[in-house]
This record gives sequence, structure tokens and C-alpha cells, in this order.
Amino acid sequence: MILHRRHLLTALPAGLLLTGCDALTRNHTAKAVIGAGEQATYRWQRLVGRDGLAREFAASDISPTFKVNGTHEPTNPEWQQLAAGQFADWRLKVTGLVHRELNLTLPQLRALPQRTQITRHDCVEGWSAIGQWTGPQLAPILKAAGLRDGARYIVFLCADDYGGEASKGGLQSASRYYESVDLVDAFHPQTILAHNLNNQPLSTGNGAPLRLRVERQLGYKQAKYLMQIIVADSLAPFGDGKGGYWPDRGYEWYAGT
Repeated sequence: MILHRRHLLTALPAGLLLTGCDALTRNHTAKAVIGAGEQATYRWQRLVGRDGLAREFAASDISPTFKVNGTHEPTNPEWQQLAAGQFADWRLKVTGLVHRELNLTLPQLRALPQRTQITRHDCVEGWSAIGQWTGPQLAPILKAAGLRDGARYIVFLCADDYGGEASKGGLQSASRYYESVDLVDAFHPQTILAHNLNNQPLSTGNGAPLRLRVERQLGYKQAKYLMQIIVADSLAPFGDGKGGYWPDRGYEWYAGT
């Protein structure tokens, strides 16, 4: 039997869910249960479910509000300056193991073929929301850059300092918020770089100007405030080498649902 992450979340004690990510990180039983589900789900998706799609919903299913979670507004000066200029000077860099480095503006990203999908965002804290996301698929961008031999992971670097809160790592972290996926998820058709939520440009709280949507994984993988994409052969050089801000703090790297 496959242990799907949504089922595991409902099995955890309600008190743990209500206290959020930090409590889950400290609870060894919860981490062990989630870890077992992570390994089973990852193996299943890579063996037989690698092309499976996350469920998509109708417009009538969209949630009245989409909760802002984590950082509500980055505090670092670079992002603040870009936001003040309506992100006119913002660029998404694509670097690493590529044949052609890219430096993409928001207008350029919006001019690419767009995908719109209505999906459910599932947070490890126990809440969900359905939203309509629009943006270019990641796959054509990676193809335009051209992956070099040895490429295994796609790493997303963010302007997100997690609010500067020391209790959550904040500016004392080894890195700002970052995430990563393997090439299977990077080239999945539902993996997009979203600039719109519910037909509106992303709000500050929801990750302006650009965020990752990797729809078959939990909410903490949906990195906000994207600044750079690095194609890499190893996760070791980033943060504590576990593949993401929360994986560095005890979460599983693969957060498939």
C-alpha cells in the first residue's frame, strides 16, 4: 500500500498540525511517519507514476481566499528595491550546468507559451486551498538553456529570508530560502513558474514576482520570490546540502502527495 502524504497528515495528532512546521520538525515520531511516506511515494512515482498528473479543478472550486503562509514580505534590500520599481529591473537568472545562461525579464516570461492550472495547495500544517496558477512551464526554459552532461537537480534560489525571524532561521540561516527538484519533476508538464494567481499578478505575500509550482508536492516546495535557477549535479553546495530550506531543518526533500 502506498503511503500518500495527504493520508499521513490526517493521521497525525491535531495538536501537531496546529502548531505548524517548527513543531513537526522537533517531533521525531511525526518525522519518522512522514519520512516513511516520502520514501514510498518517491519510489512509486519514479517507478510507475512519473508522468501522473496532480488533480485539476473547476473554476467554481477556487477557494475564496488563498492563505499567505511563511514570509509575507522579504526584508532584504535587493528585493525591496526591485519591488519599489514594480520589478522592472528584476531578472530570473538560469545558470549552472547549462550551455547558455539566461537572464529573463517578467515580460519575457509572460511572452512565453503559458499554462493555466487550477490545483490544490496542501500545506504540511494541515490546511489546503485551491487556486488558479498561470505561468510558463519550466521545461521549455531549461531546454532553451540546454542542460549539460551531469545535470541532476534544478535548484531554486529565492529572495525569501523567511521574515528575518531568528526562530525560523531567518537572516542567521546558512542560506536564504531555496528548494530543488530532480529532472523528472522539473520537466513535468504541471511544473510552472507562476506569475499570476486567480487571474491577478502575484501579491507580495504569495511570492511576487514569480514562484515555483510543482503541483505533485506539498506546499513548502512551492518556493516564492524566485531569483535564480541553478542546474546542478549535486545538492551539497547549497545550504546544508539537504536540498531545501526545510529539508535542512529535518523535513523530507521529496514532498510528494
